[in-house]
Amino acid sequence: RAAACEALGKHGEAAAPHLAAVAKCISDRESSRVRAAACEALGKHGEAAEPHLGGVAQRLQDENEDVRKAAYKALKSHIEARGQAVAAAVEATKGEDVCGLAHKVLDEIGQAQAADQGRAMSGAAVV
Repeated sequence: RAAACEALGKHGEAAAPHLAAVAKCISDRESSRVRAAACEALGKHGEAAEPHLGGVAQRLQDENEDVRKAAYKALKSHIEARGQAVAAAVEATKGEDVCGLAHKVLDEIGQAQAADQGRAMSGAAVV
């Protein structure tokens, strides 16, 4: 399972249809290697992985240090992809609670997506 996650992390957009399966591996109870590989794979995918970032954020509290590091790196890559403003916010809060910061960023991402969906729905024809 870890190897599958690692492989999917390397295949860019072609792997997007399989990200839900990768996300399930985030909660693997048997292997910290699988959890870490799943976080790393999701960290390599942009918007396609966003629905699964909540699960990645939960791994910031994993009992295994490698999993926590992989989750942090995955979230950081998504933060950086969101633009300089968010990356600057991360830098400004260096040394603060990483979990709290991750939740804040994920909330902001979710609010932006909700606003986008609301605009799309308001433009839809009413039957």
